Amino acid sequence: MQNKLSDRFNNWEQLIEAANGWKSKTLAQAFADDTNRAARYTATAAGLQLDYSKNHIDENTLGLLLATAEQADLSGAIKRLMRGDHVNNTEDRPALHTALRYSGEPSTEEEQAVAATLTKMSGLIESVHSGNWKGYTGEQITDVVNIGIGGSDLGPRMVTKALTPFHTGHVNVHFVANIDGAEIYDLTQKLNPTTTLFLVASKSFSTLETLENSLTARKWMLDNGCAENQLKYHFVAISSKVDKAVEFGIDAENVYPLWDWVGGRYSLWSAIGMPIAFAVGMENFNKLRLGAAAMDEHFANAPLDKNIPVLMGLLMFWYSNLMGSDTQAILPYAYHLQLLPAYLQQLEMESNGKSVTKDGVKVDYQTGSIVWGTEGTNGQHSFHQLLHQGTTMVPIDFIATLQAHHPIAHQHKYLFANCVAQSQALMTGRDLATTEAELRAAGVGEAEIATLAPHKVHPGNRPSNVVLMEKLTPETLGALIAAYEHKVYTLGVLWNINSYDQWGVELGKLLGTHIATAISTTDIPGDWDSSTQTLVRKFNEANKSL
Repeated sequence: MQNKLSDRFNNWEQLIEAANGWKSKTLAQAFADDTNRAARYTATAAGLQLDYSKNHIDENTLGLLLATAEQADLSGAIKRLMRGDHVNNTEDRPALHTALRYSGEPSTEEEQAVAATLTKMSGLIESVHSGNWKGYTGEQITDVVNIGIGGSDLGPRMVTKALTPFHTGHVNVHFVANIDGAEIYDLTQKLNPTTTLFLVASKSFSTLETLENSLTARKWMLDNGCAENQLKYHFVAISSKVDKAVEFGIDAENVYPLWDWVGGRYSLWSAIGMPIAFAVGMENFNKLRLGAAAMDEHFANAPLDKNIPVLMGLLMFWYSNLMGSDTQAILPYAYHLQLLPAYLQQLEMESNGKSVTKDGVKVDYQTGSIVWGTEGTNGQHSFHQLLHQGTTMVPIDFIATLQAHHPIAHQHKYLFANCVAQSQALMTGRDLATTEAELRAAGVGEAEIATLAPHKVHPGNRPSNVVLMEKLTPETLGALIAAYEHKVYTLGVLWNINSYDQWGVELGKLLGTHIATAISTTDIPGDWDSSTQTLVRKFNEANKSL
């Protein structure tokens, strides 16, 4: 069994040598030596442009990385993903999220199921938007609340925010995810129960957070005069468990399917994306799907050396396994993309946070990176200090748009300028001699220069990508999300891990139910560790009067 990358790739020593070579090279010098570098290391597809020229690569390095992709049979793996092979081997399932955005004539069973669901979903959206769907008092729906968590929340919430300029205004869309009752309590204080529609998004209809929030919403409706037999006017479900949804009070006709061949974090293209469609309309929801389909086509057919998701994956493989980086920053310079880092955090860390190969052998190399970030320019005033002068090298994806939806052109100019400037400053840096010269030119005395200059030095040589789009639209957003989905799969293939399961979330959930039982009964098992016992006792003591 291969559990070492040196066993998996016969050019591993050459890759180590190439990585060591960059210890004595700089990106600034690479640009000086090659005036065509930016064009050489730029790829375009589906309305996106990836400028990866500010990375520690050259033709030799890129060639070696592409050779690892060939040895891992990445091209074959892409074909297996697209045709529906059971790439999720631990659950013996395909990962057919690409079928959710298929735009041709449906031919497979999965494509036909998707088409039927989209047609039904379109009817629901139209009924609510037109005012034909009425609440229990006969009033039109004004607010839609999505109750879900993880993949049933992060994707739809992120896209709904990202596409704010495309909101139709027919209804207000809200999200509830946390088991903390404060979230749903605060929201319902602002809503009118007679004009609120809840979407319960849970494949099993038993996810703790979603079920508890749904029961709270149900009680809120009943307490405000809605009869049991009228709940069907205020609840829709996206679930594979129709019987449980019906038992809850949801009409069977208002239960939309979620299939086991789609993982939660890849499901926003399905009926899980219903809140998106409520916000922007079905036409724009379908444009989102079309943008993703265009990236699917690119991923499936473009040569590996021109393939955006492949290049993104190879670069992160390079930094994770050969350059010593264990995190990646996602910095969208677009206010409406402020939730993208959190969405990608789940997509990447839940997919590739694995420590055994697909064969169950423990790896001896780093897999999934820690993904984090925020929207620009806010991050410049919080954590960019570490990016520029810290001791940790953090590869960065800057994401920017050339045009804005709003009319405040001069502010968009500054936004874009800051994005490019950060990328440039991280790459070029500022050495001691330059710093001293600038201080001297500013009239600073030599003694102060000697003291201050070392603190103003920027090491530079920090890598980044710039992902560019003309404008943030449903199509370009769909392409962007799909690019990251396929980047994740590329890394999973290189690391020989299963990117489509998530067994690591199970143990904590199981123990959570045990602890909740101990809280309810005050029967604390004596074989629990002393920390857990003490924490449960403290909670019970604080709440004994409730």
